[in-house]
Amino acid sequence: MAEDISTQHLIQRIESLRKRMIKTATVQGFTSHESLEISQELDRLLNMYENRNNRNVLSCDHKAVKTR
Repeated sequence: MAEDISTQHLIQRIESLRKRMIKTATVQGFTSHESLEISQELDRLLNMYENRNNRNVLSCDHKAVKTR
């Protein structure tokens, strides 16, 4: 997934994968190959979202320090 994905699209993709993972894990089991693949992709997207938010927070903190 591209790094330039919008935050809103990223959130939608995370929610979609979360629902798919729950459904797959319920039917096939939590340790099924498909459940694990979905879980890994979900982890990757959640990390992307977290990193994006951390960069925004750090950027805001940096601006606040400069204006003091």
